[in-house]
Amino acid sequence: MAQKKSFALRIDAELLEAVEKWAADEFRSTNGQLEWIIHKALKDAGRLRTPRKGSGAGGDEKDG
Repeated sequence: MAQKKSFALRIDAELLEAVEKWAADEFRSTNGQLEWIIHKALKDAGRLRTPRKGSGAGGDEKDG
């Protein structure tokens, strides 16, 4: 599993509230939802390295 790093994020209160509601609908934590959103955006933009076969990468892929 990849190492995780912490950092502070300043975010508009209304935007955070929308993410919190979305996270609850998806049964994720707010942090998990933000991580999923960022991962999906990077993947869609072609900015992620392709995982090698057998690496166990993939995580929680909830598209849709």
